[in-house]
Amino acid sequence: MSLFGMMRTSVSGMNAQAGRLSTVADNIANAGTIGYKRNTIQFSTQVLDANTGSYNSGSVETTTRTEVGRQGALRATTSATDLAISGAGFFVVEDPSGANFLTRAGSFIVDGTGNLVNAAGNALLGYDLSTTGGAPVANGFGGLTPINVGLVALQAEATDEAILLPNLPAGAPVVAPGSLPSDNVATSEFAGKTSLLLYDSLGNERLTDVYFAKTAANNWEATVYDNAGATAGGFPYASGPVAQLNVPFDPLTGLVVGGGSTGVNFNLPTGETVLLNMDGISQLGSGYEVLSAETNGNPPGSIERVEVGGDGTLFGIFQNGNAVPIYQLALAKVISPDNLRQLPGNNYSITIDSGNVLVGLAESTGFGSVEAGALEESNVDMATELTIMIESQRTYSANSKVFQTGSELMDVLINLQR
Repeated sequence: MSLFGMMRTSVSGMNAQAGRLSTVADNIANAGTIGYKRNTIQFSTQVLDANTGSYNSGSVETTTRTEVGRQGALRATTSATDLAISGAGFFVVEDPSGANFLTRAGSFIVDGTGNLVNAAGNALLGYDLSTTGGAPVANGFGGLTPINVGLVALQAEATDEAILLPNLPAGAPVVAPGSLPSDNVATSEFAGKTSLLLYDSLGNERLTDVYFAKTAANNWEATVYDNAGATAGGFPYASGPVAQLNVPFDPLTGLVVGGGSTGVNFNLPTGETVLLNMDGISQLGSGYEVLSAETNGNPPGSIERVEVGGDGTLFGIFQNGNAVPIYQLALAKVISPDNLRQLPGNNYSITIDSGNVLVGLAESTGFGSVEAGALEESNVDMATELTIMIESQRTYSANSKVFQTGSELMDVLINLQR
């Protein structure tokens, strides 16, 4: 046995426990840091060759690991731009120098330039749906751009489809020819009327009136008029119908007879073509009732706030109430997240041991979902850290006693020559 070896072994033990206490200090200091992942120290022995007649003490080696793959608890907040990931994946961010990193810290706010940035000042990246369509580049960060909501302005978009889903009353009386809405006379009769708000290419509002009249048993006529030509809100119109459709129904099911058309095209006064889609229209024994009415297109407007869906789609909510998808958040993952390199600002970078990055979309295979209005808390357990601190303190003291004992024995050995 070597006295110097014994002392070196105890020094390695003290260094190991000092490193362990350092991780405890970091963990406790960051217990309230959003997205922080707990650090741990793993010990392994280093044994020296020895024979049966003597023993040479070795030392203890340490390896630092970060529990990146362990989910922290999600805490609800009042900010729509606070984002958390439930499951696997990382947000992709960009620092001011243009370098890309991974992070779980999702406390994003809008900065002075309109970018969404987190507490470290890094910009959140995603796909601009107006240019890329949201298709990810699987093996890298190509196509990603900082998400900027400050400069987004909604451009006018013409309506090209209107969905109208009514139920027509089966017991409605048949309207005689000459009094149908398509006849455009003051005495026109009908069982139901619905007006739809459409937009032309300049964003101007265009009201369209849709009339339904029963022409025979289980047979209906749908007639479309431009509201601008109405007389006191009704018939007669200044010009004839812009579209007309005959809809036959099955008397047993109340649904459109197979092969019957439920869609018709018509033009707005400014020339834009609109498809009126009535797929799902029915004829049942109740009154006229509109079950669904939707149109696309929009007038120009400015963004009022943003909302993020579970699949990472960022919607701009404009002053006119329209919700328009403008960005698709990108998520990234690696095979071994615990081997990512930890960087300041709750950032991580790729290492050889972590594996290459794979970029995808939230709620797709292997990726978690995005929770808006929530933050991921650190995965530090204070009770565990305090227990480790006490244990390391005791172990450090014991190693120091071994060193002290070796020092005293060395004094005895030196004093032998006296």
